[in-house]
Amino acid sequence: MSCLQSWPEPIVRVQSLSDSGIQIIPDRYVKKPTDRPSLSLTAPMAANHTNIPVIDLRNLFSEEPALRAATVAAVGKACKEWGFFQAVNHGVSHRLMADTREAWRSFFHLPVEEKLAYANTPTTYEGYGSRLGVEKGAILDWSDYFFLHYLPTNLRDLNKWPKFPTSCCELVEEYNSELAKLAEKLMKVLSANLGLQENQLQQALGGEEVGASLRVNFYPKCPQPDLTLGLSPHSDPGALTLLLADNNVSGLQVRKGENWITVKPVPNAIIVNVGDQVQVVSNGNYKSVEHRVIVNSAAERVSLAFFYNPKGDKLIQPIKELVTENSPLYLPMTFNEYRTYIRTRGPSGKSQVDSLKSPR
Repeated sequence: MSCLQSWPEPIVRVQSLSDSGIQIIPDRYVKKPTDRPSLSLTAPMAANHTNIPVIDLRNLFSEEPALRAATVAAVGKACKEWGFFQAVNHGVSHRLMADTREAWRSFFHLPVEEKLAYANTPTTYEGYGSRLGVEKGAILDWSDYFFLHYLPTNLRDLNKWPKFPTSCCELVEEYNSELAKLAEKLMKVLSANLGLQENQLQQALGGEEVGASLRVNFYPKCPQPDLTLGLSPHSDPGALTLLLADNNVSGLQVRKGENWITVKPVPNAIIVNVGDQVQVVSNGNYKSVEHRVIVNSAAERVSLAFFYNPKGDKLIQPIKELVTENSPLYLPMTFNEYRTYIRTRGPSGKSQVDSLKSPR
């Protein structure tokens, strides 16, 4: 957890800036030229209509071993080669997904005074926020968010869960429950793909005591989208992330080599990506991948990121069966320690997971 009780500078709500009608964004949001969205990096791949893999999960529940094995292999291949895939026929109700996303959109359109009742601090990040990281003078991202703990249950602060729309709490509870079940199934798939027992990856992350949280991202319209980002490049610190994207507006970009691929969301898909902790416990067999979010001047964007995390005080290290004679690739660290580092610095590429690499 962060040791800070308050943010280092007054918080400005990005949505309020957008709604004010400004034509020039404040300097605090202007990225260095090397960090700005660049058409030259996305055009070559976009011209080939490249997208992250789309995988039909229906056959994970098949009684035909060959069909299930093919799906398990496809998931493993995507997580090794891309670190990302879009899951369809994943078993989560499309109506539940849409209703939950729209309830959150309604929340962000409340008057700012009502939202401020849920304002967060860097102590836990839980609640309504507008910055990640506590570095004074840092260049900020063009986004607001709402962060909630889900697992373990003793970390839930229901006072931080929005009371409006009135359906929000009930929807969030049901949605998170379904996403946790899906994440657990995917962990079994990833484990089996490495030749391990189905539950071995899950056990390496804390077994039934794993954590989970939800961050709802709101990216307001931006008058100068070529100068800023909705979310800076980073890999996710947890085990798995399950993202419900906005069906109407693209924004997520995934790094592939030297290029940024703009993900084209498949309707009713859930975008799955490998987090740093799965990279560590798999000893680098699965890779977490840098991604970022671009914004635009024409439309807002809402997305829901469900983070499936290790138990906070669990020592995370490579599973012994995956360690080669060349030694483990990564040094052990608890997820709480890792998360403190991430929350202090904010999004910063893959610098933290790379720092865990074992000296050879």
